[in-house]
Amino acid sequence: MTDNPLQNVSFPSGGRTAHGYLALPESGAGPGVIVIQEWWGLTSHIADVTNRLAAEGFVALAPDLYGGATTHDTEEAGRLMQQLPVDRAATDLAGAVDFLLDHEAVVGRRVGAVGFCMGGGFVLVLAAQQGDRIGAAVPFYGVLGEDYPSFANLSAPLLGHFGEQDEMAGPEAVKRLADRIESEAGRRPDFRLYPAGHAFFNDEDPLGTYDPDQARIAWHATLDFLRANLR
Repeated sequence: MTDNPLQNVSFPSGGRTAHGYLALPESGAGPGVIVIQEWWGLTSHIADVTNRLAAEGFVALAPDLYGGATTHDTEEAGRLMQQLPVDRAATDLAGAVDFLLDHEAVVGRRVGAVGFCMGGGFVLVLAAQQGDRIGAAVPFYGVLGEDYPSFANLSAPLLGHFGEQDEMAGPEAVKRLADRIESEAGRRPDFRLYPAGHAFFNDEDPLGTYDPDQARIAWHATLDFLRANLR
């Protein structure tokens, strides 16, 4: 895989080096937030979300889980996602948490996590594995290529955004996931359904399902949630 020009930082990850895109707030300091990519890779859209979080006062880091690869082809995206083992992604994401918590610009002892599609699934994996180091977790239409690990160690508040017309993560699947989290973690996640399809937040979405009105509602709810839980 080739390097992604959006990569601007590197950090240790399980004995190797991982890369990502880091954006700092104008103030120079703020709570840390991990931004987890869709199955398309570390694209300009993910960098834009990272920049938008920085503009709102967060120190935002988007790890490059594909090691530089990006695509706008659904078949290739599916292949890249299937070729990414959950345990390797979890190792890179844990390294990203370490990087943020050690960064001089990050305030607080917990970080947030926001992710989309595949990244939404990995938000839940990260929150389940990192326990109280994650202070807020926000999956957008989370999809994971294999079963989730145990949620018994999950302590972070959860806010999820899902589309009612999403064929990958529809209302029934969302309810099953919420039921499982409540059963294993002892808390009911705040999973919200929107009158939209999959990837409704992505304004560069190759699927053509971007919904600016619903995206705006979900974005403002996400900012309020992060601010309330990351202090």
